Amino acid sequence: MRIGLTYDLRKEYLEMGYTEEETAEFDSEDTIHALDETISSLEHEVVRVGNIFELARQLSSGERWDLVFNISEGCHGRNREAQVPALLEAYQIPYTFSDPLTLAVCLDKAVAKSVVRDAGIPTPESFTVDSMHDMGKGAISPRTPFPLFTKPLSEGTSKGITSESIVWDMDALKRQCSILLARYHQPVLVETYLPGREFTIGIVGTKDQARVIGVLEVKLNQNAEPLVYTFANKEFCEERVEYSIVKDKGILKEASDVALGAYRALGCRDAGRLDLKADKNGKLYFLEMNPLAGLNPTHSDLPILCSKMGIGYRQLISDIIDSALERKTKDSVFRQDSRTSTLI
Repeated sequence: MRIGLTYDLRKEYLEMGYTEEETAEFDSEDTIHALDETISSLEHEVVRVGNIFELARQLSSGERWDLVFNISEGCHGRNREAQVPALLEAYQIPYTFSDPLTLAVCLDKAVAKSVVRDAGIPTPESFTVDSMHDMGKGAISPRTPFPLFTKPLSEGTSKGITSESIVWDMDALKRQCSILLARYHQPVLVETYLPGREFTIGIVGTKDQARVIGVLEVKLNQNAEPLVYTFANKEFCEERVEYSIVKDKGILKEASDVALGAYRALGCRDAGRLDLKADKNGKLYFLEMNPLAGLNPTHSDLPILCSKMGIGYRQLISDIIDSALERKTKDSVFRQDSRTSTLI
């Protein structure tokens, strides 16, 4: 099978003048090489396509693939993760991972929380701050007492999350919101701070076939920035973070139930990773969903989790492709329509 590989290469964007933080979600050459080599080992022909601009150029020139393995994060706008899948759907080319709607919903953390809350899944009380003008309009309600946690509404890889993200009073909240609004040019999500243990959960499959492959506890080492899984802690996770597989049956069941419920409610497909955190009583709450989880074999949370569970990188990639191919035969979006074939 001929499989196209869409991605955003961090090195290319750095060379164009983007900063280290702006490119934090993009992939290294090591990741692309690992995916290329692994997919090829599964007896597929791999075509490195690249970012959305190269994808558009190749589609316009007549290039087609049986499947696209998509890990493109996109660069601009809150719908950036949805752009490549939307373009592929227009050309009726099947691809891995979630569809444009799910990707857009998950990137807007407030919308994602609303969806999972409506599905009966616990998530911390929250509100958004669109501008500093909002701070004078009674945005703080009795349901959201201090301490609170602040982060950009539509970022990943812990961008915008620092040791200052926990705020203990109104002055600190105003200061932190002002910083985030100015730096990221997007609303700030403010939610109840949860002081308990933190977990990340890996899932593969789609709908009823989705299954939890493991629950990983995230523990900060003494040399890490305290209390918070910050951008810096994640960037230097090899030295600052200890990941341990959860074996406690009670936590495993609760985490799996919450994770699968959120994954299915959000319409995620093929694979993903989501974060949960406990309150002071140990109850687990949904924080956010990553439907395009990082796939660096040694640095990204999902492959790290798989490795600790005895699941090889090749098996993970094979499971993702198999899930996408199973969907391909059922999805009407990818059944060639002769009325549109002449247009593309």
